[in-house]
Amino acid sequence: MKNGSRIASTAIASLLALGALGIASTASAAQDGAKEKCYGVAKAAQNDCAANGHSCQGMAKTDNDPAEWKYVPKGECETAGGKTSAPGSAK
Repeated sequence: MKNGSRIASTAIASLLALGALGIASTASAAQDGAKEKCYGVAKAAQNDCAANGHSCQGMAKTDNDPAEWKYVPKGECETAGGKTSAPGSAK
């Protein structure tokens, strides 16, 4: 009886944990939807992703490089002095 109770408790705990992960990923997706890439505002070593010949975040060499980008709240990029399109893009 103790093993059956332990298995049931473990199963319930697993389901609760998976439910919590689902809620967290939904919140993360909603948060990402409220942001946009902003080129030219990232400080050195504070870019969010690959650009400018490197493949990792945090590898920007200079402040405000027009080819480096950082996520900012949607609608705030141009206010911060950046652009929402990459240099040389048709957008």
